Amino acid sequence: MIHIESLAKVYDQGEHPVTVFDKLSLQLKDGEFLALMGTSGAGKTTLLQLLGCLDTPSGGSYWLAGREVSKLGEDELAALRNQHIGFIFQTSFFIDYLDLLDNVALPGFYARTTLQHGEARQRAAELLDTVGLSHRHSHRPTMLSGGERQRAAIARALFNKPSLLLADEPTGNLDADNTLRVMDILTGLNTSGISILMVTHDPLVAARAQRQAQLCNGELRTLTDGAI
Repeated sequence: MIHIESLAKVYDQGEHPVTVFDKLSLQLKDGEFLALMGTSGAGKTTLLQLLGCLDTPSGGSYWLAGREVSKLGEDELAALRNQHIGFIFQTSFFIDYLDLLDNVALPGFYARTTLQHGEARQRAAELLDTVGLSHRHSHRPTMLSGGERQRAAIARALFNKPSLLLADEPTGNLDADNTLRVMDILTGLNTSGISILMVTHDPLVAARAQRQAQLCNGELRTLTDGAI
């Protein structure tokens, strides 16, 4: 699913460029679940942005689903992102004046799918049902608890049927019960065949993944068996 070699990201700060990482290598096989750990500022979110085609690397190569994407233009990156990737963030970024059905259906509108509005809302309803929110279809995001918002965010990430989920601290704002519920959903999705790369600070959350790695000083270090 993911193969990167010698990936680099350098931010131009005039006379003092900032290197986040250099010559980074990573492999994520189809259907794998990898937890990525590391201290704040280690570059975990930067790496997710590169893998999610939200940013471009300064050097190296990145292959996604068999296609080299390192040097694609913005339009090509957007198309690839919409086809293959679902995003789950620590903050859900919902549009408060839309009900939950329209919020979950938004990725379909951005991807310009052939679904009509009613069909998109029906798909959103089915996804909300799968994460235990069948009773919240018409609610606004502000009417949901933190755990419900994150489950709705998972439903939204699944709308375009991605083969890869990128999750940035998906349980960071949740209590223990909601953390367990969200992780049960993610491990179930992984069992169904979706590849997942998840950033987390919580070792108990990371333990739910098949593999664990740590980003430190610009390098990825294996914490569990398996090639990084």
